[in-house]
Amino acid sequence: MKEPLTLQQAIIYFSDADRCFQFALNLRFPGGKVACPRCGSERHSFMKTRRIWECYGCKKQFSLKVGTIMEDSPLSLDKWMMTAWMIAASKNGVSSYEIHRSIGVTQKSAWFMLHRLREAMKEDGSFKLGGEGGPVEMDETFVGGKVKNMHRRRIRKNFHGMSTQGGNGKAVVMGMLERGGRVRATVIERRIKKHILPVITANVKDGSHVITDEATVYEDMHRNYYHEAINHMEGYVRAHIHTNGIENFWALLKRGLHGTYVSVEPFHLQAYVQEQVFRFNNRATKDNPLNDADRFAIIMNQLGGKRLTYDELTGKTAQSLQQA
Repeated sequence: MKEPLTLQQAIIYFSDADRCFQFALNLRFPGGKVACPRCGSERHSFMKTRRIWECYGCKKQFSLKVGTIMEDSPLSLDKWMMTAWMIAASKNGVSSYEIHRSIGVTQKSAWFMLHRLREAMKEDGSFKLGGEGGPVEMDETFVGGKVKNMHRRRIRKNFHGMSTQGGNGKAVVMGMLERGGRVRATVIERRIKKHILPVITANVKDGSHVITDEATVYEDMHRNYYHEAINHMEGYVRAHIHTNGIENFWALLKRGLHGTYVSVEPFHLQAYVQEQVFRFNNRATKDNPLNDADRFAIIMNQLGGKRLTYDELTGKTAQSLQQA
């Protein structure tokens, strides 16, 4: 069969265990050179009946899942494939309850799977925005409900360790969009220079053309960047000076958070932001017409070398327990 291009084709294609295994093998080890994820040795024997290898270097067995985000998961490869396809293809995200109903796992397992895939969707941030590219738009947005409408117990639960200043107690997300290119977004503690400027420095090249609103946190930007600002009290567009691109990203982000996920804990917000960043940066454009199959392949290629345990996901690691 040809490789799938739609969800229906993917269901049929990955229903065959051998075909599913070979597809994952080609993505995990391009060129067919299988190496032990523990010691890197290429000397091994393959057990076809169990679809695992025995390494002659470290004397241990490994499967396609070892050394990836799927490690220690008892779920079959086809379930992981379908979940990865659905999260890559859903513009507004996909809820754990929908995964639970679609592939036949518990909602808790589906939630854990989705978070592990979000970990794989993270970008390494090895390059900076700006430079000779288009102008970089910068803005912040607030995510969450108003503190005055919450019960005291919910305030303590949702905002423990977080500032409730600015945005009426909402979490703050800082975003940077290079026009015609990529977006970066990260959750910050407060909307002040102390937290915003280090994010800009880490993600935008010195000397780049940046466009912001007239918030006071950006008043010193001219020292390292060519800075232009738009006064939203006077209008939203002045020639090329506007932040409509990053505002469009905020609309996509909040559509997923409010419409699909409904309620997101501040502790997990960065993962949901990164999910939307991945889909935006791998959207279909005139110069780069990606489709669902392409986004799925990108996720599968990024599964290796990453790990997220349930204790880390829920904040129950030994370090967090000691701090508590």
